[in-house]
Amino acid sequence: MRYLPLTDTDRSAMLAKIGASDIDALFVDVPEEAQLSGPIEGLPMHASEMAVEKHMRRLSKKNLAAADAAFFLGAGAYKHHVPASVDHIIQRGEFLTAYTPYQPEIAQGTLQMLFEFQTQVARLYGCAVANASMYDGSTACWEAVAMASRIARGKKRKVVLSGALHPHYAEVVRTMAKFTDDEIAGAPPSLTAKPDDDGLIARIDGDTSCVVLQYPDILGRLPDIAKIAEAAHEQGALVIAVNTEPVALGAVKSPGEMGADIVIGEGQSIGVGLQFGGPYLGLFAVRDEKHVRMMPGRLCGETVDAEGKRGFVLTLSTREQHIRREKATSNICTNSGLCALAFSVHMTLLGEKGLRQLAMENHRLACIAADRLAKVPGVEVLNEAFFNEFTVLLDGDARQIVRKLTKQDVLAGVSLGRLFPGNDALANGLLVAVTETTTEEDIEILASALEEVLA
Repeated sequence: MRYLPLTDTDRSAMLAKIGASDIDALFVDVPEEAQLSGPIEGLPMHASEMAVEKHMRRLSKKNLAAADAAFFLGAGAYKHHVPASVDHIIQRGEFLTAYTPYQPEIAQGTLQMLFEFQTQVARLYGCAVANASMYDGSTACWEAVAMASRIARGKKRKVVLSGALHPHYAEVVRTMAKFTDDEIAGAPPSLTAKPDDDGLIARIDGDTSCVVLQYPDILGRLPDIAKIAEAAHEQGALVIAVNTEPVALGAVKSPGEMGADIVIGEGQSIGVGLQFGGPYLGLFAVRDEKHVRMMPGRLCGETVDAEGKRGFVLTLSTREQHIRREKATSNICTNSGLCALAFSVHMTLLGEKGLRQLAMENHRLACIAADRLAKVPGVEVLNEAFFNEFTVLLDGDARQIVRKLTKQDVLAGVSLGRLFPGNDALANGLLVAVTETTTEEDIEILASALEEVLA
């Protein structure tokens, strides 16, 4: 059998059934500038397997690996040390039961792990209940917005996005909102030492279903969630807090404690490596148990069997795979089981004391980096407060400076011009992330390289 055993008649019948004139009609939602008009320029149509392998090895040598450079990249994906014991434990037989826990009698290892994972996330976020994980932080952000709309029962459709929300998260929300009646009210980020909390509050009104803010935000600053939550709740709106760096919650107060109604985030920092951008791990929790049935994804619970022994089951699973589509809370979410297991193992190995120590080491090194960079002519540290990531303003276009530094094996950070293309006011901004993997020698290498490039 051929891989795609379709005849022209088969294709015509399928297209006619769905009302499409031709194959190209299936890609009408893809912008024309993103579509290929022909073969990829410079790429041969075909080559032997050996020739391709040789070519790919040659290309790979042009890459600069994270381990081979002074590394200061962040903006939602962070280089943390993952102990070798994490990889060893996630391969143990106790956890290699049914990956998808539909049948609890044969999936106890998976279900127990997810139950403990939920407990860890709920405590980390300061919430009552967490689900069994989601795809990643950005899609979890949209799911939270959709959940707020369900709670508002369609009476409120305005979604207020903080200007300091990660632009990729905001873009996912805008993309998905094209298929709903939600009105997305965004704003550009402000290059100020403190977040513009008052400006965000001013955009909340009686039609607002939810307010989405990031903590710490995309520039590394810490918004006052309690103040924003009070204003939002006066208007009957929910507060969605986005956290892309869970290690920060070992040092700062959790969003749930400060009044956030839904807390979502990216769990990659704990147990999951950078991995070329994925797979990653979405975290999702709610502060009030009354909202549990509106929550997307799976929820594992504890019970007893017929003999009175402790066991675990899927307590809630309001996905389209489980119930009728019209009653599903989501038809795109699932849980990232393996990454959730790695997160839970790493968190268990750290413990509360270990997480706090890890967080303080991140902050200590970040403070050293900020102080050192502030002494470089042509560099201004923007933040008044931060955890392990902060913004500096350079005397020149940050994108060009970053490119020059890569030639010296220095990955200096993420330029704001790359995150916010077209916003010239942010062109000189550079987001610098420092973790426990950063050494004081790395910091000196970055500072010296900047001194040379900015001279």
